[in-house]
Amino acid sequence: MAALVAERTRASFGADAPAGWEPSSGADFFSPVLMEADLMRRVLPPEEFWAWFDRLLPGAAAGRPASLFAPAEVTDRTDPQLVHPDGLNLSRAWCMRSIAADLPDGDPAREGLAASAALHAEAALGHVVGGDYAGEHWLASFTVYLLTTPGLD
Repeated sequence: MAALVAERTRASFGADAPAGWEPSSGADFFSPVLMEADLMRRVLPPEEFWAWFDRLLPGAAAGRPASLFAPAEVTDRTDPQLVHPDGLNLSRAWCMRSIAADLPDGDPAREGLAASAALHAEAALGHVVGGDYAGEHWLASFTVYLLTTPGLD
């Protein structure tokens, strides 16, 4: 099964999508580009993943593209769709932490990803509890995932 998952992952995501297109809508709560990268991190040998990731996000060390590295803004936390950027920020944070931790020591993208993960987490964590049911009923699960994801610290 693991071999099949790895083969299908390579076939599906080996030619990746443009990261600058993200987020694609105000309703995104997962980062397509970073979820893809986190999956590839799990199935490719480390050296192959490092090269693939460098092609996917060559500007990661400098926080580019900005649309991916800057936290998404929530315009209305009482709206079930418009609160999704809080989830997007949490999912980006856990993916960035995982990817940064698996990049080689000395890779400049490690620090860029770790710094951006911290910004994304900070943007969302304060709204997980004490806000509105529109976000509270599901953001806690994203928070648990983030807080149990190893990072560089």
